[in-house]
Amino acid sequence: MKIVAVSDTHGDRQILLDILGFEPDAAAYFYVGDSEFAADDAVFNTYRAVRGNMDFDQGFPLSLTATIAGTTVFAAHGHRLGVNYQLDDLIAAAGAANADIALFGHTHQLGCEMHQGMLVLNPGSISQPRGQFASLRGTYAVITVTSAAFTVTYHTRDGKAAPGLERTFTR
Repeated sequence: MKIVAVSDTHGDRQILLDILGFEPDAAAYFYVGDSEFAADDAVFNTYRAVRGNMDFDQGFPLSLTATIAGTTVFAAHGHRLGVNYQLDDLIAAAGAANADIALFGHTHQLGCEMHQGMLVLNPGSISQPRGQFASLRGTYAVITVTSAAFTVTYHTRDGKAAPGLERTFTR
């Protein structure tokens, strides 16, 4: 099963549509905040979305939990969970939701790691990346889930896998 995670478009609606075309066979699409769109925008009929610090429409939830093919995903932008400083509050909130995967954005920096059997992942910003991988000009994440592992591949704005940015974690 494939899950797509995207964050921080900051007004770039077309890239969300492009990603749907690049990844047509995903079981689920998650958007983890800072679109700057209305919560009822038609793009969110496909993407499960949460509110970021730059989303002013109260129609977005601050977090959400969804189970896809037996895998529970917790999503939050992270700005209210202190992700700029540490991941403890995010991990605690996702743990309380019995999540297998915790998705967040806000920092505009991609990253993934395992915490006590939970995959914790930031897809990076697709439109305004920061940090070590900013030269990629934007990333989103594809998570391939099996009963034995999570495989994370970061992709660039053209839908291509970013060289050297694939990690596999045993479940």
